[in-house]
Amino acid sequence: MHRRQQAALAPKPAPTASRQVPANKLTTSEEALILETLNSERFIDQAPEQIYAVLLSEGMYLCSVSTMYRVLRREKQVAERRRQARHPARKVPELVAYHPGEVFTWDITKLAGPAKGTYFDAYVMIDIYSRYIVGCQVHARESGELAKEFIAQVFATDQIPKVVHADRGTSMTSKPVAALLADLDVLRSHSRPKVSNDNPYSEAWFKTLKYLPVFPEQVGSLADARDFMDRFVQAYNGHHRHSGIGFHTPADVHFGMTGHVEDQRLAALQAAWDAHPERFGQRRLPKKLQLPAAAWINEPMKLEEREEMTAA
Repeated sequence: MHRRQQAALAPKPAPTASRQVPANKLTTSEEALILETLNSERFIDQAPEQIYAVLLSEGMYLCSVSTMYRVLRREKQVAERRRQARHPARKVPELVAYHPGEVFTWDITKLAGPAKGTYFDAYVMIDIYSRYIVGCQVHARESGELAKEFIAQVFATDQIPKVVHADRGTSMTSKPVAALLADLDVLRSHSRPKVSNDNPYSEAWFKTLKYLPVFPEQVGSLADARDFMDRFVQAYNGHHRHSGIGFHTPADVHFGMTGHVEDQRLAALQAAWDAHPERFGQRRLPKKLQLPAAAWINEPMKLEEREEMTAA
């Protein structure tokens, strides 16, 4: 009750006085001219500061730079106004190999030479299923022609794969390489720009190489570089127990020798199972020691997943 009485006695607010139009306010036609000028063919690719400077240089004052921005902001054009090249989204490379010889991936890494700023280029090609190094050459430089000769020699020594994957380096995308693969009916595959995970086998192999204690900080000559890489590749192929292929060696997988190794492993486990059955809950080869059914670059989505994405 008390509040009602006070509200009734309270003075009424004075009516709001109408605001006067500022003397410097632009007219509708002036703002239309500003917007038309900013979006004209001549100035559509330029920022307001540039337009302002050009018009003043030609003896014309249209408005201030801040006014240009205000007009553009009102029209929701304060963003990149220039015509932009529209690049389609790069397709994700999805490659699967179920056997050796199906998909090869290659790349080039550098070995520091005897003097500062000098390098040798190691061309390395890998079978993604077996992790076997099917080819390795070291040259004093990188070029498309050398890449073509390298690939041709690998194919002559090992076999011609269905697909060759690489990143988008100049040698990888060069005309000599493209022509060679086209002539041999080998599908070319490339990583997306700035996506190193699209070439994981080469990147992982280079890391294995360069993190070794025996990796030289510098090599004395091209011959030294070639000798080191030859010895390393031979040791890697024949002796490296790779976790991605059931701790087999790349050579065993590449040449189909894993059956003998698995028989030996199972025989050793069987003897342990028989001697102490109480110590084992399951009698099977550990999953980490099993050879995977496939290797891939960007595992392809299953049909159901694709259908779900399409529906969404």
